[in-house]
Amino acid sequence: MAPFLEMHAISKSFPGVKALDQVDLTVSRGEVLALVGENGAGKSTLMKVLTGVYHADAGHVSVEGVPVTIHDPEHARSLGINIIYQELSTVDNLSVAENIFLAKEPVNRLGLIDGRRMLREAREVLDTLHVPVDPRTTVGELSVGQKQMVEVAKAIYGSTKIIVMDEPTSSLSIHEADDLLEQVKRLRQRGIGVVYITHRLDEVFEIADRVTVLRDGRTVDSRPIKEMTREHLVRKMVDRELSQLYGEHARRPLGEIVMSVRGLTLTKRTPHTPRISDVSFDLHRGEILGFFGLVGAGRTEIMEMIFGVRPFSGEIRIGGERVEIRDPSAAIRHGIGFVTEDRKGQGLVLGMAVRENFSLSHLEDYCRHDFVDVARESTACREYVHSLGIKTPSIEQRVANLSGGNQQKVIIAKWVARRPRILIVDEPTRGIDVGAKAEVHALLNRLADQGVGILFISSDLPEVLAVCDRVAIVKNGQISGTLEHADANRERVMGLATD
Repeated sequence: MAPFLEMHAISKSFPGVKALDQVDLTVSRGEVLALVGENGAGKSTLMKVLTGVYHADAGHVSVEGVPVTIHDPEHARSLGINIIYQELSTVDNLSVAENIFLAKEPVNRLGLIDGRRMLREAREVLDTLHVPVDPRTTVGELSVGQKQMVEVAKAIYGSTKIIVMDEPTSSLSIHEADDLLEQVKRLRQRGIGVVYITHRLDEVFEIADRVTVLRDGRTVDSRPIKEMTREHLVRKMVDRELSQLYGEHARRPLGEIVMSVRGLTLTKRTPHTPRISDVSFDLHRGEILGFFGLVGAGRTEIMEMIFGVRPFSGEIRIGGERVEIRDPSAAIRHGIGFVTEDRKGQGLVLGMAVRENFSLSHLEDYCRHDFVDVARESTACREYVHSLGIKTPSIEQRVANLSGGNQQKVIIAKWVARRPRILIVDEPTRGIDVGAKAEVHALLNRLADQGVGILFISSDLPEVLAVCDRVAIVKNGQISGTLEHADANRERVMGLATD
């Protein structure tokens, strides 16, 4: 049977960059195609060509054997092609039903929105997906995982034949991610083709029928998943062996206690904030202490208390001395840096240059008489760009134009330049490719070797087990246990993380 969708010899260039070079891609109905590659490999550009956001410079697209020129996203949807972006597009103040039918609301004979029909059909599509959500519920009341299911329901309503999912599990808990993978399998059973973009290789081998690998804007491999090994896939993606990515866990002799936390309790919370109480732990000099827990367990909130973002009771000691941290500026004065989970919303100013983002955390170092010495600032920035391997054509490049991995390195650079005693890194590798992950891990290990104490928060359990010297497991706002690296495995960690 001929593929439902064929993209042949697609090329696309931007000023100074050839993003796609003769790329081929095919998807059949009822097939899950994993599209993988490093950040900057061309995956997003190819999908934007498919959905009409970009127009290819060369090549052609066929739908059900008929050549088409896709003019815009609305035209793509009319052909049965929908996309669910990594950044959710739900409208929080509208109901589930209103989100599913947004811009395609059913109307009655008077031309008014038919609310009853909308609720009825919304229930039908949610039931099809086995999503137990009332369509009258306001989307803002849902979890991230439930919002993702609303996006799926919105995408499949109507005559959808192909759904593109871009990193759909990157913000989900383990259980929510499992639920989404089950939804993908149901879409396959309904005859809907899925282009599944992910950096999580376990998901590729769990749900994909076939995998296509892009590297440097070219198709370097495409074959059934049963013919692909994990090692071969990684080598095709990053041109390195799998063993080079994590490597052996660094066995560092831990130094003295650099931070001691006792009885940390959140004193002001909203209905959506987890209850956090009596959190205690020690962080050693040169240690990477991992924090693992399910979404909503309170890991990020604990770190925000330590950084002075949230009010708390309890005691924090740094270097043996009790310190008062009531705002981020106090945390910074005491030698704490914070690489936030939301790099685009909180970690970077996307419209500013690499140089300007780099110096945001320590601009005073480059000021003379209330003026910024741009030459000194630029020299320091170039040193960190070189030492951290940040790929950018210039330090004056807008940081929004960098890949996710390089954006993450810019955030780390701006904190490392302050020479912190303690560095908090919250989901530092979310949404970046396996090669960039390895580089971030190597950077954190170098910092630990230099004596920095690192608090490492991640939802990626294999990453936590590979990188951390110890793992503290957070459940229901408390630390339910702490394991040494040698004692930590998936079963023990998940046993402490779940009820």
